[in-house]
Amino acid sequence: MANLKEIKRRIGSVKKTKQITSAMKLVSGAKLSRASAAATAAQPYQQQLAGVLQRVGAAAGESVSSPLLRARPEVRRALIVVITSDRGLCGGFNNNLSKRAQAWIQEQRAAGVEVELGVFGRKANDYFRNRHFEVTLPVVNYGKTDKMELVRSLGERAEQGFVSGSYDAVFIAYNRYENTISQVPQIVQLLPLQLEAAESGAPAQPSGEMVEFEFEPSAKELLDALLPLYLRTLVLQAFLETEAGEHAARMTAMDNATRNASDLIGALTLEYNRARQAAITTEIIEIVSGAEALK
Repeated sequence: MANLKEIKRRIGSVKKTKQITSAMKLVSGAKLSRASAAATAAQPYQQQLAGVLQRVGAAAGESVSSPLLRARPEVRRALIVVITSDRGLCGGFNNNLSKRAQAWIQEQRAAGVEVELGVFGRKANDYFRNRHFEVTLPVVNYGKTDKMELVRSLGERAEQGFVSGSYDAVFIAYNRYENTISQVPQIVQLLPLQLEAAESGAPAQPSGEMVEFEFEPSAKELLDALLPLYLRTLVLQAFLETEAGEHAARMTAMDNATRNASDLIGALTLEYNRARQAAITTEIIEIVSGAEALK
C-alpha cells in the first residue's frame, strides 16, 4: 500500500503542475494577442518611413552627408545589443538568441574587431556573465519600463557613440516574430543606417510613372531630422517583436508542458490501477489460503 500512496501523491503533484502550466498558457495567450497586434501595427509606419527616406535620399543625391549614413572604411570597434526577456519558461527563445550572439561576437573578435556588449533582459545578462563576457550595458527587469523611454536611451547611446567615433558599427540582436511557433534569432545592423536595405514593404512607384517631389525644407534638412527617427523605429520594432515572441514561445512551452502533464497523469493512473489490482489480488489469495488452512 505504500507504493499506492506514493503513486497517488505523484498524481496529485502532477495535477497541480498541470493547473499552473495551463493557467500560464492562458495568460501568455492573452498577452500575445496585444503584443503581436502592437508589433504588426508598427510595421507599416516603419515601412512607410523607409520609403520616404529613400525618396528624400534620392532627391538629396550627392549632398547626403548625414553622419548616421557614413560607413567606416574599416570596422575596428562595434557595439552589439542583445534583447531577451527577463523571465524564463519559454523554451529556447532566450538561449537560442544568446548562442547566436555569442558565436557572432567570437567571429568578430577573431577577425580583430573589438566588440562591446550590451544586453536587455536578465536571461541574456546571466548567459553572458556566466560565460565571463564583459557586459558594459546591462539592463534587467525592464518589462515595466515605458518602451519609448528604452528606445530613446538606447537610440541616443548608439547615435552618440557612432557619431563620436566610439563605435564603427552598431548591431542589435533579437528574435524576429513570425508567428506563434516561429521566432527567428537575427542580428541587424543599426548604424550606419542603410536606406537601400529598408525596401521591404516600401511603397513602390507604378512602372513607367515618374513622380516628382518638392521638399520644404531641403532634402538634406529632412534627412537630418528623419534619420534619428528611423533609427528609433528600428529599435522599437526590435522591442515589440521580442515581447510578442516571448509570449508566443511561453504559450507554446506551457501548452507542451500541459500536454506532457496530461500524458504523465494517464500513465501514473494506469500504474496506480495496476498496483491496486495487484494488491487486491494478493489480499484475495491470502484470504482464500487462510480459509483453506482452516478446513
